[in-house]
Amino acid sequence: MKLVLGSGSPRRLELLGVLGIQPDAIRPPDIDETPIKGERPRPYCARMALEKAQAVQVDDPDDIVLSADTTVAVGRRILGKPADAEEARAFFALLSGRRHRVVTALAVKRGDKTWQRDVESAVRVKALSAEEIDAYIATEDWRGKAGGYAIQGPFAAFIPWVQGSHSAIVGLPLHETAMLLGAAGYPLWNTP
Repeated sequence: MKLVLGSGSPRRLELLGVLGIQPDAIRPPDIDETPIKGERPRPYCARMALEKAQAVQVDDPDDIVLSADTTVAVGRRILGKPADAEEARAFFALLSGRRHRVVTALAVKRGDKTWQRDVESAVRVKALSAEEIDAYIATEDWRGKAGGYAIQGPFAAFIPWVQGSHSAIVGLPLHETAMLLGAAGYPLWNTP
């Protein structure tokens, strides 16, 4: 049995390392991540994690695939990865001075069985000045990140309050990951 990480996220790989897990393969799936019209953030995120897990090819049916998706949501609005600096600027203007939700969904697949979980956390962003937004955009840290930020990066200076799972906000809820991998029969906490 091998563990395949269905994600190209270096943050998810680092978080797996916290659990002492090194995947046998990393195979980021290429799927359409466009939300369905009217789709709410939590179901969207769960659908993405499942579709990613289903899209990953394995060498043996006994192999385990772990996939995840993280979505930043303001109300019903899904903030994906900003396409450019102007979209990032619009995201930060929207997030400024308010709370939003970060949903991370997991899907673990082994053979014809699938296990899923999602975790929702709340994040508050301080009121941002135009100068702060410009300075953050200049860091280029917003590129390739849901909502345009990573809580473990420089944007953390703008976050005074979090409720929920920090590791889920980063991109992989460790408690739920350990539970799902254990349910799939992955040997966690084995000693040599």
